Amino acid sequence: MDSNYLDRVTARRALIAEHTSAVHGAIPSGHAPVAELYSYLLGTYLPARYPTMFELITSTDTATATTTTVFRNKVTHVDSPLHPPPRDPLEMLRLLGETVEDDMFLLLRDGDEHRAVAFVCCHPSGFAPAAKLGRRLAEIHAPVPAYEKIGPSMERYFRRLEWAIQTHSQLYAPNGNHVLDEDVVEEEASIDVQEARFRVEQQTLTRLPETGAILFSFKTLLYPLADIKAEGLGPQLANAIEGLKAGNAPGMWVYKGGVRWGRAMCKYLRA
Repeated sequence: MDSNYLDRVTARRALIAEHTSAVHGAIPSGHAPVAELYSYLLGTYLPARYPTMFELITSTDTATATTTTVFRNKVTHVDSPLHPPPRDPLEMLRLLGETVEDDMFLLLRDGDEHRAVAFVCCHPSGFAPAAKLGRRLAEIHAPVPAYEKIGPSMERYFRRLEWAIQTHSQLYAPNGNHVLDEDVVEEEASIDVQEARFRVEQQTLTRLPETGAILFSFKTLLYPLADIKAEGLGPQLANAIEGLKAGNAPGMWVYKGGVRWGRAMCKYLRA
């Protein structure tokens, strides 16, 4: 949790309210994993890991002898039902999305591959999260150049560090950050480097013990390029940008948008 937690989750609540089905969803096979994740995060992990921010409140109705437990967010002052939990998996996903800063995809094994069965994703970069629901990993990553070379290792390890450059300061970016086959490529477009951001994801993989689903969660951070330069890392980042042209997936230069902003960004970072 960061010092800007309240601002981040408040913004996420607004995104979920505005975009709704575009940023969270589940197919039937994902309902059980969603329930398991909801129970674990709100009922066990968050109150134990961050007791000054979250707590569990249990009460008993003496008339009916019914006991209920709510998860209380002491930062946002929002209570979420825990026992009994919400009946609707979409409601669980909404509450999770408004409580934690990470975006989350749940995947279940389907034969030798894994399929996305549920998600809450407020900060996509160059893709529509809802379009990935129900798809296998190979289908999800179909636009990624040379995915056939890295796909098998992703199936085995589910871990990959992602970074990118974007020409704006928005976390919600379902399109524009990547160049797809149908896009018109405007090479070396006019770029405002002051608005550009270094975008990085902190990724975590967790297997849920009951359903066996894999939780792929990631928190997205944006850094102004001026901050990168101030730390003396400008030349290193410029080298990494130009490195998109090389390696075993040279198509990344176009896919990541380097063809549009690469020269301007590298010039700025090395100046």
